[in-house]
Amino acid sequence: MTDTNGSKIVKAGARTYFFDLKQIENGNPYLTITESHFKGEDQERERPRIIVFPDHAREFLAATQKMIGKLVQ
Repeated sequence: MTDTNGSKIVKAGARTYFFDLKQIENGNPYLTITESHFKGEDQERERPRIIVFPDHAREFLAATQKMIGKLVQ
């Protein structure tokens, strides 16, 4: 896992996950989670993205923790 200012990179086999803290124009923060992977052999990368705003962060975290807990049992 790589850590830079407001960013984390997780390399997981053929996929890379980017966690980036950003700000909208008024200075309010939000989190983007981007997965980067190749669509297929010799094809371009696909980069689906999730955006999490502060007012949903706790609920998002709780759901993620619960599902990860079930995943790694």
